Amino acid sequence: MKARDGKTDLYGLLFRPTNFDSTKRYPIINNAYPGPQTGSVGSRSFRAAHGDAQGLADLGFVVVQIDGMGTPYRSKAFHDAYYGAMGRDNTIPDQIAGMKELATRYSWIDIDRAAMWGHSGGGFITADAMFRYPDFFKVGIAESGNHDQRNYEDDWGERYQGLLERSGDSDNYAVEANQLLAKNLKGKLLLAHGTVDDNVPPSNTMLLVDALIKANKDFDLLLLPNQPHGYGSMSSYMMRKRWDYFVKNLLGAEPPKEYEIPSPPTQRPVM
Repeated sequence: MKARDGKTDLYGLLFRPTNFDSTKRYPIINNAYPGPQTGSVGSRSFRAAHGDAQGLADLGFVVVQIDGMGTPYRSKAFHDAYYGAMGRDNTIPDQIAGMKELATRYSWIDIDRAAMWGHSGGGFITADAMFRYPDFFKVGIAESGNHDQRNYEDDWGERYQGLLERSGDSDNYAVEANQLLAKNLKGKLLLAHGTVDDNVPPSNTMLLVDALIKANKDFDLLLLPNQPHGYGSMSSYMMRKRWDYFVKNLLGAEPPKEYEIPSPPTQRPVM
């Protein structure tokens, strides 16, 4: 695909349902991560699965993971694409450009039913996408997002954004504070966070909850009690809720009630 400039090559992964039918039209779900330390695809080494991307696709979606400008493993200029402008960019213009190009190329992608989900930095970009592009993204799931870098550890934001600089009552980090844009929400948004997150403080999501309530916006919230950043023993429950949310709000279908995703069997050590 091409980036927002129409000439820079972008790379990614696309997952289709196992029972894919080219005569049908499928909603497109973008599983995104903005960088700067990695992209949506992650490692280039072989992996039998990329999270639940194929499982989600098999429910009736096209799932994409796109490495936009600002992510590593390319040129220095590519990595520096949104240095100092993490809030105004976040690779979202590239994500949209790539999704639209794919929809033009493949008639079986329904770009009018576009969604995004992500975890951690991906949760941050998902909420940002829902607020900045409310007419494009219809559904979003923001898991454990670091929605305001002033409320997060310095080694993620400052290394790429630069030091905080104040100017009057504002600063250069305010532009990327998602709660300041929450009033723009139009679509369906699910926020999720573990209550003992050891990476992104749960207060990041509470900033959005507070702003959305004050803006009188409808949204959904799932708090996972006593779970860390990766949701631990409740990760399968979160995956099921993620699937249910997209099935309800993108397909307009009713998922099986309280479907249980079994935990993988415990493997005995090889002697």
